[in-house]
Amino acid sequence: MFTGIIEELGRIRRVSFQGSSGQIAIQAKKVLEGTKIGDSIGVNGICLTVVSLQKDGFTADVMAETIRRSSLGKGKSGDWVNLERAMAADGRFGGHLVSGHIDGTGRISSFQREENAVWVTIEAGNEILDLVVEKGSICIDGISLTVASVGDGWFQVSLIPHTGQKTTLLGKQLGELVNLETDLVGKYVKRLLERGFDRQRQGNIEGRKKPGREERLGLEETRSNGGITMKILEEYGF
Repeated sequence: MFTGIIEELGRIRRVSFQGSSGQIAIQAKKVLEGTKIGDSIGVNGICLTVVSLQKDGFTADVMAETIRRSSLGKGKSGDWVNLERAMAADGRFGGHLVSGHIDGTGRISSFQREENAVWVTIEAGNEILDLVVEKGSICIDGISLTVASVGDGWFQVSLIPHTGQKTTLLGKQLGELVNLETDLVGKYVKRLLERGFDRQRQGNIEGRKKPGREERLGLEETRSNGGITMKILEEYGF
């Protein structure tokens, strides 16, 4: 579990992919403190497991699902990445609950400065936007941010100078992909509501009265007299 508070900027040292999986080596310093093999480090919001450690970096395995869901497959040697160690049990939640499991990607469509802040507009699909609410939380490339506004096919966040300086977001280009993780609590609420609706609908279907022979004959007679209504159809289980 992470909080979306970036600890340092690392740099991709090597990407070794064969097909849709492989390894990534990252140069780092601060996130190595107290880290051992098997620990989790968030790389641009992606929870990766450390498989080897060096004095100035670490290596992690990358599976095909990670490549499909995130922008990591487009990473190359020299790229800067946002890094965060998994949260310690006695740590502070400076951001919000972040699992490190990417829901999908968005695309940067604009930057707009407003005094000391920068507004960033990101285009995304409905599968992402259905779980994005104004003043709610969103994780962009591992950065915990507050949603400032939501529109049709896009949402916006506003970055203070500190966030802009300590993360990679403002260094990206228009059209570039970013990793998105929506609010964890919102996903569970949505799933529970969907399950409840599905069960209710199934119960309604199973509880419908199936018309017998006499009822079907009565319905045919009503139909022949031109008197079929929605109410009649509902009464006979249609």
